[in-house]
Amino acid sequence: MGQALGCYQVDQSNVAIKEHFGKFDDVLEPGCHCLPWCLGYQIAGSLSLRVQQLDVRCETKTKDNVFVTVVASVQYRAVSEKASDAFYRLTNTREQIQSYVFDVIRASVPKLELDSVFEQKNDIAKAVEEELEKAMSTYGFEIVQTLIVDIEPDVNVKRAMNEINAAARLRLAANEKAEAEKILQIKKAEGEAESKYLSGLGIARQRQAIVDGLRDSVLAFSENVPGTTAKDVMDMVLVTQYFDTMKEIGASSKSSSVFIPHGPGAVKDIAMQIRDGLLQATTSQN
Repeated sequence: MGQALGCYQVDQSNVAIKEHFGKFDDVLEPGCHCLPWCLGYQIAGSLSLRVQQLDVRCETKTKDNVFVTVVASVQYRAVSEKASDAFYRLTNTREQIQSYVFDVIRASVPKLELDSVFEQKNDIAKAVEEELEKAMSTYGFEIVQTLIVDIEPDVNVKRAMNEINAAARLRLAANEKAEAEKILQIKKAEGEAESKYLSGLGIARQRQAIVDGLRDSVLAFSENVPGTTAKDVMDMVLVTQYFDTMKEIGASSKSSSVFIPHGPGAVKDIAMQIRDGLLQATTSQN
């Protein structure tokens, strides 16, 4: 209706292409414009200046013969100063951008192995952006940013990579578990060795204390009772220990029946056996 009356409105973030008898005349900025159609003026079309995004999926092959799908996201917009070029020089902007993206990716990825593709995706995105900027600037478009948003290997390759990664992690876990068990065994052995050492040290000190006590008892008895010898004192000590042992066996509620010879002669024999055993042990140690 407005155009029929000779007026035309251009919305914000848009420009309109004005023609005069089919020839480009001017680029109309946002606002209301006088358009005397009766004099041959008309609007050929409008062009958005907003940033647009195009996602391009490109399948290619890496240097180690793995097929991958690279997804590139290109953000672009028309430049208002070059609106006429953007409107007249390209029939399909999105297909043009897609062709350049295909060309750069298929020229870059085959030079890299699969792992390097993941590591150098920013370099690939930069190469795509530089090539697009150089090509699309002549058509009145600005490349705002280019991103490699996804790299999808073949399904079988992806499964194999996951299995390799899982196997590596299981191997690492097994090594860590074995190392932990090794440390536990070492610490346990060290603890047992220390326990046995301390037990042996305690037994040795106990025996040393017994020997010292017996020696002091023998010396004190010999000095206080004239006419006695060390042998007499040892016999008396052994007999005393014998009766103490018999008392402990009888007083214990958990002790089993023990049959041993008993009587004056048996006590003498036991004393001789104990003394002979001590003497033999001392002789063997010397």
